[in-house]
Amino acid sequence: MLWVALHFPCLPHATLERIAAWACRFTPKVSLEPPQGVLLEVEGSLRLAGGLEPLAARLRADIAAMGLAAQLAVAPTARAALWLARDGGGRTLEDLPLAVLDADAESLEFLRGIGISTLGGLLSLPREGLARRCGRRLLDDLDRALGKAPEPRAFFSPPPRFAAQIELPAEVTHAEGVLFAARRLLVQLEGLLAARQAGVRRFTLALLHRNAAPTAVEVDLASAAREAGRLGRLLGERLAVLGLARPVEAVRIEARDFEPMHGFTAGFFGDARAEAEGWARLVERLRVRLGDEAVYGLAFHPDHRPERAWRRVDADADAPAAPGDLGPRPLWLVEPPRRLGETGFELLAGPERIESGWWDGGDAKRDYFIARFEDSSLAWIYREAGEWFLHGLFA
Repeated sequence: MLWVALHFPCLPHATLERIAAWACRFTPKVSLEPPQGVLLEVEGSLRLAGGLEPLAARLRADIAAMGLAAQLAVAPTARAALWLARDGGGRTLEDLPLAVLDADAESLEFLRGIGISTLGGLLSLPREGLARRCGRRLLDDLDRALGKAPEPRAFFSPPPRFAAQIELPAEVTHAEGVLFAARRLLVQLEGLLAARQAGVRRFTLALLHRNAAPTAVEVDLASAAREAGRLGRLLGERLAVLGLARPVEAVRIEARDFEPMHGFTAGFFGDARAEAEGWARLVERLRVRLGDEAVYGLAFHPDHRPERAWRRVDADADAPAAPGDLGPRPLWLVEPPRRLGETGFELLAGPERIESGWWDGGDAKRDYFIARFEDSSLAWIYREAGEWFLHGLFA
């Protein structure tokens, strides 16, 4: 086994649990050591990570992105890794000071009184005498650190939802300050989602004020995602549109409805994946800037009249395709149709007879043609009751 220990300054237990949830993205074997430690058993994860050094670099980068500081150490046993991390690394186990132990103050005072200041000195003492003066627990910890005794550990289970809050050092009146703090929480959210092999389509940022109710900022995504960078960009655009109505003293992010992330098969479908993700991100950004109601998709509706042959749907909905026996149709319909003169265009194709709607009061009897205007643009025009009308333009 190979253990990585992360030693943090004293943190609230809930914060330590969020760090553990983030750590589960690297290995399912994560164990808490309150109040300052998180342990990861990484032997089975090294190949996927590309080795120990890339894994350690990623751990350090994510910890920094969360606005935290941690001391990292690696050892074959959890106890040894934890003690090395508490010391800050750079020393061998035998050179570690007694301060890394979980021993009581009376035992530490006794050991220093007889000239023992390191674990190496401690290991040189007779075991039975040490057990009588300092208790059996100290010997058991030493045996676990050296791999002479097993150390069963309970592994952390990542929760099915996310809620985290950061208190700001001072009230913030600009969106950039809020976003800076929120990004630290989004890194934690990404880790939890990766551990659960899930993503979110929505998350909420709550802006907490001193003397007012919290302001809720909803961020909707076109498809499930978990990358902190993507979530942060959308949140930044949302904040830029909304602005801050009053100073903010804390930020909170919540995400509840996790969705499984269905990946694409690598290789043949690489281009399809990039295209799908690019479209989803475009829809998300347009929604953030223009509002949800301004961004929608179009779906075929079974009606021969062109102005009634489509319906609005969600931009990310699976829309039914138009039947294959339809003639050419323009992308842009002119609504209402514009009356034309008798000249200025050349008929290229047609007529296509459309006659429908007698049952609902919208009776249409039209002959449609594809025409070319003098500027070479292609149009969809029709003749009805002896007059020409422009109804659409081809791209």
